[in-house]
Amino acid sequence: MNNLKENLLAEIADFRSIGHRFERKEISALEFKGTSGGMGVYAHRGGEEFMIRLRIPSGILNVEQLKLIYKFANERNLDSVHTTTRQAVQLHGLSIDEVCDTMEEALQHNIYTRGGGGNFPRNVSISPLSGVDKEEAFDVTEYAKAVNEHFMKKITTYKLPRKLKVSFSSSESDRGNAQIADLGFIATKKDDKEFFKVYLAGGLGNNPLKSVEFGELIEPEEVLYHVEAITNLFIAEGDYSNKNKARTRYIQARMGEEALIECYNKHLAEVMKKEHLDLIVNKKEYNKKGIKADLVHPRLIEQKQEGLYTVYFHPVGGILKLDTLKSIIENIENVEEVEIRLSMSEGIYIRNLNGNETKELIELTQNLGGETLLAQSTACIGVPTCQIGIAHSQYLLNEILEYFKSKVLEKDVLPSIRISGCNNSCGTHQIGALGFAGKKKRVNDVSKEAFELHMDGRHGKDGTVLGKKVGDIIREDIPKFLYDLAMEIDNSKTTYEEFIKSNTEDLDKIINKYLV
Repeated sequence: MNNLKENLLAEIADFRSIGHRFERKEISALEFKGTSGGMGVYAHRGGEEFMIRLRIPSGILNVEQLKLIYKFANERNLDSVHTTTRQAVQLHGLSIDEVCDTMEEALQHNIYTRGGGGNFPRNVSISPLSGVDKEEAFDVTEYAKAVNEHFMKKITTYKLPRKLKVSFSSSESDRGNAQIADLGFIATKKDDKEFFKVYLAGGLGNNPLKSVEFGELIEPEEVLYHVEAITNLFIAEGDYSNKNKARTRYIQARMGEEALIECYNKHLAEVMKKEHLDLIVNKKEYNKKGIKADLVHPRLIEQKQEGLYTVYFHPVGGILKLDTLKSIIENIENVEEVEIRLSMSEGIYIRNLNGNETKELIELTQNLGGETLLAQSTACIGVPTCQIGIAHSQYLLNEILEYFKSKVLEKDVLPSIRISGCNNSCGTHQIGALGFAGKKKRVNDVSKEAFELHMDGRHGKDGTVLGKKVGDIIREDIPKFLYDLAMEIDNSKTTYEEFIKSNTEDLDKIINKYLV
């Protein structure tokens, strides 16, 4: 990796010069984005400030790296960092020099930004509880890390049509989103032997598609052959002329499932013939002595290691305040064998705590983040930060929570919701039980900010189902719509899932009251 670092440092120097040219308006936003995306950097709307995406491999952090992220943000006078739905960390509101200084210092601590955007393999996602989950088939952590390393070794050489996403899940719950990835692996066992199920050519956004199941269980050591096969298929069959259709799901849509599998098998056979990519990993052993916890809490998760626990913390909208981050670091920095994992829903799992450590962290973080499912909702950064965003997704989430607070309804009635500022689905609205995608809509001849309502999306043990489009609701009416829905469910003494299945007439009345 030393040669890679040297090459990347040279790239950063060139990029700094390009960034200054963009600041001076000597090149267009489109020209700048053509370079900046591959560096993990995007200009904010207006082009005066920038975002940098720290590529946290599979969302796995240690305390020293967490301290470094805090240092970056604190020295640049930021009041928060943003945890993403791809298990990365973003810093917003930087100058181009601050961006480049951050990239250089991060490199010295093995945190990369290269390939964090643009037409490159993105961060390899993983179930954040892998290794400690009682329900998992086996720990997939080292396989995901190996794929990350495989990508990074040649990150500057890729010429893909667009981004490529690889995901790992350690159980059928699919917390790594393997069933909606370009390439997904789900751990399973057969006759007490470890295998992966493989999923191909799926993804969210415009024209979403579930991934196609490969149909054969594969040996874990074959993972990198499949990574190369999907990469080569994408290069051979991807659309280089139309960016809007340059994703593997469009290959699936064009070919159909049967032809896709046939094409994939051809590329897989070629890779297996030419390459030597057998993957042998050493899985982590957990030897920390446990202590039983003497509390029950919704954010407390019992690990499969006896007497050890995970605490979940959810910054509202993924906006992690620096003072909160500092308090968490101070609480865990001396904890033996503590682990930090970022989730696919903007949350943070702090793992490998004994019962005493668990209690302290729960008490420290109480009410600093989301405590109800609704407050643990997901929202992309949206307008006014995102260049391509249409609607204020973060504003909407905060408006919903403030409205519920004003009505003194702070118990779990609704599920977590997923909010995207546009149809690109950065907030993963298409797999949410309740999802919203931002848009503009003319209402009474006036252009209004609205959100397209999606319902009944899900993924996991029962398979992946993309939510159904129901209609559009003006942003200002969404808190009232959700409150009315919550009250109706609460009065019916049922759960959200039961209500939408068995009370369709009442549900339609509430929805139709707000559709425009």
